[in-house]
Amino acid sequence: MQDAKYDVLGIGHAIVDVLAQTTDAFLTEHGIAKGTMTLVDGFRAETLGRAMKGPIEASGGSAANTLVGVASFGGKAAFIGKVNDDRLGQAFGEAIHKAGVAFDTAPLKGNVATASCHILITPDGQRSMNTYLGCAPALSDADMAAEKVADAKLLYVEGYLWDTPGAKAAIRTAIAHVKAATGIPNLDEPAMLSKDLTDTQVLTSVAAIELLDWKVFVEQPVAEVYAKLNASIQRAGLLLLAGL
Repeated sequence: MQDAKYDVLGIGHAIVDVLAQTTDAFLTEHGIAKGTMTLVDGFRAETLGRAMKGPIEASGGSAANTLVGVASFGGKAAFIGKVNDDRLGQAFGEAIHKAGVAFDTAPLKGNVATASCHILITPDGQRSMNTYLGCAPALSDADMAAEKVADAKLLYVEGYLWDTPGAKAAIRTAIAHVKAATGIPNLDEPAMLSKDLTDTQVLTSVAAIELLDWKVFVEQPVAEVYAKLNASIQRAGLLLLAGL
């Protein structure tokens, strides 16, 4: 949509990054594998948070970070992600708003806390990440307001969310809103004419891989698709003319 409110709207895990400088001895003491990312539970996240010295907090998560980048280059960005109505959830909202990204997803009410990633940085620059997903995957259809999702030039979806059935259903709802607003053709058609990023007309075909819930696209310039057929027709025409 050329007159859209946002250049990019992203859907992803809303995670608060908690960063602190530390030592190898701290990692050993707390059983942290250096330079890796480990998924942890809420108790482990709280324990590390209390042990870290002088941490700083920032909005994080793959899609959220991408949108902060978009905003930093002057783009109009918006984010849909789930936080709890707790201290970290409020911190996430404040940080992402400060970065220039629109964010108004209704917070979750309940005991599942806002997601966090406790990042320990050693003097050699290695980052050891401990990620608690918390309520971040708890997105639902209700979070995918049609007027907001469809009011962006580009919909960006974080692949990590695809592992959660509820979030997957919500993403499908968002995609349906975009299709309805933009008139995107039905991808169940065996082949269709379209244009690639260089504005070249291509023939696109799509096939479903049901086991993985994927759709695989193959495209080829129309000129190449019909090149052999046109050459055969030309040869046949020349032979007919030669026989006259």
